Amino acid sequence: MTTTTRPVRHRALGDQTWQDQAVCTPTEYNPVDPEVFFPGPEDSAAITTAKALCAQCPVARACLDAALETGDTHGVRGGLTEEEREPLHTRLNERLDYSRVKAVLAGRDIHITRAERRAVVLAGYRQDVPVERLAWLLKISPEHALKLYRETRRVIRHRQIAGQATRAGSADHDTTSAEELHRDDFGTAA
Repeated sequence: MTTTTRPVRHRALGDQTWQDQAVCTPTEYNPVDPEVFFPGPEDSAAITTAKALCAQCPVARACLDAALETGDTHGVRGGLTEEEREPLHTRLNERLDYSRVKAVLAGRDIHITRAERRAVVLAGYRQDVPVERLAWLLKISPEHALKLYRETRRVIRHRQIAGQATRAGSADHDTTSAEELHRDDFGTAA
């Protein structure tokens, strides 16, 4: 079995040109019936057919992203049925796809979730992305970008302090355990 990894193509804001490359788009040479992608919930043969077509589609990921971002809950989209997409819809804001984060940092104008926005800010902070650039990437004011960097710095500092306290606590515990192991109170069975 061979696996092909296609390059990730994230849909830009307002971009619908990906639909021209979709396998489900009927053309003179590809007479696909769009109704295939709207099977009944019990029609397993039709669902299998739709999913097989999606598996061949070069823009299946963009299709799934579009369905999630627009709240489309009908039919097979991006290779998933309505029922399979339902949990993704409810957890969409917590989706964290690092390829999307990298795309934003590279200047691509794509949809990102709340979790991905936080990851962009953290990555921007760690990579010393200028405040003005972060503001442009996230379409916010430079003042807001500066505020996000300050919050990020504070969170990192608190994590470091908490980590040091945890390590110090475990070091004390390890010392106690080591002292207990060196005691000669294992009995006199020897």
